[in-house]
Amino acid sequence: MSFVQIRRDLHKIPELGFQEYKTQSYLLNYLKSLPQKRMRIETWKTGIFVRIEGLNPRKTIGYRADMDGLPIVEETGLPFLSEHPEKMHACGHDFHMSIALGLITHFLNEPIDDNLLFIFQPAEEGPGGAEPMLQSEIMNDWKPDMILALHIAPEYPVGSIAVKEGLLFANTSELFIDLTGKGGHAAYPHQTNDMVVAACSLVTQLQTIVARNVNPLDSAVITIGKISGGTVQNIIAEKARVEGTIRTLSVESMEKVKKRILSIVRGIEVGYECEAKIDFGSSYYQVYNEGKLTREFMEYVRNDTNVEVIECEKAMTGEDFGYMLKEIPGFMFWLGADSRYGLHHSKLNPKEDAIDVAISMLSKYIHYKGTKSE
Repeated sequence: MSFVQIRRDLHKIPELGFQEYKTQSYLLNYLKSLPQKRMRIETWKTGIFVRIEGLNPRKTIGYRADMDGLPIVEETGLPFLSEHPEKMHACGHDFHMSIALGLITHFLNEPIDDNLLFIFQPAEEGPGGAEPMLQSEIMNDWKPDMILALHIAPEYPVGSIAVKEGLLFANTSELFIDLTGKGGHAAYPHQTNDMVVAACSLVTQLQTIVARNVNPLDSAVITIGKISGGTVQNIIAEKARVEGTIRTLSVESMEKVKKRILSIVRGIEVGYECEAKIDFGSSYYQVYNEGKLTREFMEYVRNDTNVEVIECEKAMTGEDFGYMLKEIPGFMFWLGADSRYGLHHSKLNPKEDAIDVAISMLSKYIHYKGTKSE
């Protein structure tokens, strides 16, 4: 079976975070079809650890592939369209898993000196699987000495990668704020505490944080993507909910932004005589590529493969792989996939040639790292 076909099979069965039961089963069935002599498999919730024993191990090289899909209605029109209503692999995790399986297959047939650890991680899109997986007993026993991962990039052509040393992706946090006041008849506003008005005021004040509380030489984003409140047009709303996301390029700015949000919400409670509850939801640590390993990787790809290396800029996207890089030296890179539509879009359609490009490039690089004297 080709790895393109595997990608298509996985594309049909997208599942949300920690619900990847069919996906896990599919991966396990494939893994069981491979030579078992040097491979050990352990499951963790809906994720999987795959350890391949080296011939003369001195270290362990780790590789992470995320598994979950998104709550999006697919509109690609592909013949292998999602079979799960209102769910789609709109972030390329079907590509990521297929590439990982390709690498496992390669190294079971072409062994290297060092041990390899492949991590199929659930819930990258939320609520976050990397941090708890990192803290598991299995990871403690098999913890790699270095780790890498990729993410497809629709904006780059197939046959290229984009990467940089240092900060690649931002710190991120979800934001949910619930306001509760006193509702009532639209004709008697003086007898109520209108939560639609309170929510509107809150959103306006939140937008002052980046402009007035974050260093202009730093970067931060507060985006409110959803406001809900009220029931019908002639009833003053008793409740309102504000949902958004926070992105910062430094840990310190994330802490400052959250502290300022708490202060503003306390002011809303006093000013509008209401109660507020704040939930920062899933927070992801920045993706920070270790300098020496990243430089070495870039140099190897330039000199020993046909893949183009593009030095990219940091981005405000988030990835919970940052938690793994916080504990283990390594890096993440963008894999060119050339799609007209971007990540998290209902019409995302990356070119499948990128799968073989990644398997070929990474098998060579990992072979180089797994036989090189340090």
